[in-house]
Amino acid sequence: MSRIHEALSKAARERTRHGSAGLAPTLVDITDGIKRPPVVDEGFEPVNLTDAGVQTASATSVQTIGEYTQPQWRINSRVNVFLPQSQDRLAAERFRTLRSRLHQISEAQKLRIVLVTSATSAEGKSFVCANLAQSLIHKQDRRVLLIDADMRLPTQHKNFGAPRTPGLSNYLRGEAREGEVLQKGSDSNLFLLPAGDEIPNPSELLLSDKMKQLLKFSADTFDWVIVDSPPTLPVHDASVLADLCDGVLLVVRAASTDFEMAGKAAEEFRQKNLLGVVFNCVEKGVSAYTKYY
Repeated sequence: MSRIHEALSKAARERTRHGSAGLAPTLVDITDGIKRPPVVDEGFEPVNLTDAGVQTASATSVQTIGEYTQPQWRINSRVNVFLPQSQDRLAAERFRTLRSRLHQISEAQKLRIVLVTSATSAEGKSFVCANLAQSLIHKQDRRVLLIDADMRLPTQHKNFGAPRTPGLSNYLRGEAREGEVLQKGSDSNLFLLPAGDEIPNPSELLLSDKMKQLLKFSADTFDWVIVDSPPTLPVHDASVLADLCDGVLLVVRAASTDFEMAGKAAEEFRQKNLLGVVFNCVEKGVSAYTKYY
């Protein structure tokens, strides 16, 4: 946990120095404090990895589950840094770095389902989820499923310009099958499972056997599964989901996240394979690597 504590301390220092103003509106830095094999480079430069040793999904194909929906997505260009018109190349590089870190970890331990959460709201966890998923599909022949498990305040359907329903809540209540709630909105290998209809009891549904079945199916069908969960401290949902996932990423917003709250959230996942911290909204120019772009 020493690297994670160091990352949280860095966030606190940024908050003290700059207050909440003057931050870049997008992710420009990702901490290297992710648990990984010792061969990983300690700097910020992206690590170029091959797919050697990375296990692919089973022979189960998404075609075998029936006709998944294919709506016309309208991806929000303010959220996705991988769109051709995006000007934030540095942010895209940081997500490629994060992708490389996760690939390295997956070579040393089981890692297919990754939960992304934050201590409180408005720290950028959904932004990180959307772009991490986009970065993962750029590895050849990799199928990625993004699950919006924040059924209290879902945003992924907005990020992708996709229908919200039917989705996760409908599946968990037995109102729809897997193929009816999965969306594939383009020619890429990215699939979306939106949050579905608003419900009063998300935690109870997340504890159900249906959720376990869904994640097992997802792990057998996709190479990566990214789960966007609610914030950790306000509700219990993230802790419930962490028990069903292979690893957890904690998003911390620079110059914003309270140090004690971030530390409390990290402690929540100490025994649940906390992979590390994603340091979001760092002021541009804080890294020496930035000058090359």
